[in-house]
Amino acid sequence: MHKWDARDYRQSSGAQLKWGRELIAKLGLQGVEHVLDIGCGDGKVTAEIAASVPGGYVTGIDSSTEMIATARETFPPDKYRNLRFMVMDALELNFEAKFDVAFSNAVLHWVEDHRPVLSGVHRCLRSPGKILFQMGGKGNATAIMNIILALLVQPGWRDYFIDFESPYHFYGIEEYGKWLKETGFITHRIELVPKDMTQPGREGLASWLRTTWHPFFNRIEPARQQEFMDQVLDAYLKEYPADAAGLVHMDMVRLEVEAEKT
Repeated sequence: MHKWDARDYRQSSGAQLKWGRELIAKLGLQGVEHVLDIGCGDGKVTAEIAASVPGGYVTGIDSSTEMIATARETFPPDKYRNLRFMVMDALELNFEAKFDVAFSNAVLHWVEDHRPVLSGVHRCLRSPGKILFQMGGKGNATAIMNIILALLVQPGWRDYFIDFESPYHFYGIEEYGKWLKETGFITHRIELVPKDMTQPGREGLASWLRTTWHPFFNRIEPARQQEFMDQVLDAYLKEYPADAAGLVHMDMVRLEVEAEKT
């Protein structure tokens, strides 16, 4: 379990919001569906789904109590009557034939074994029901990951990372297709989609790293976390400097999955 700073994440997750909106557009919602948002985070994408289904409802789940608290505060039930948020682990979904759509954006790369997730999603969907997931995929964030991994073995840092395992799991098309078949889904599309993520300069890059790569930083004593951050930033910006507009670019790869329960 990773502890999140929900308010900081809300200010630093513009790319996730942009990609979430693009993903919502692909759902082709009719306005009456019951939708499950897996890993809803601070709720901003979930609320946009709810606005698209005025005759239905949306349930956002997340394992982070901090994220759910922020989502409930930002989108209270008296104002968002077709929207609710629950603390729940994606590995332990306990709904039965309740939803028409299962949606997930920028979350499932935090999960190592997706088969329990897919089995739970299959149970919670009505027939017919569909899933649309997007997550970090094979080859995602390779440049920044390589820089961080190289630092982890340096003498000044390696003692902090004894027995450390990366929390990210970036899968490809072949294994995901196998898991969908094993859990009873008919696959419509599995695709690795390149994305260009931009952040506003050094501070924007630092904010993104702080809020989404925190498992690495949290291994380090607080007094030295900024030193580690500066070394990551210096190494990345030396190799990938900001463009003429001051934007820092990162090559990302998203695994996008569409499937159906019949």
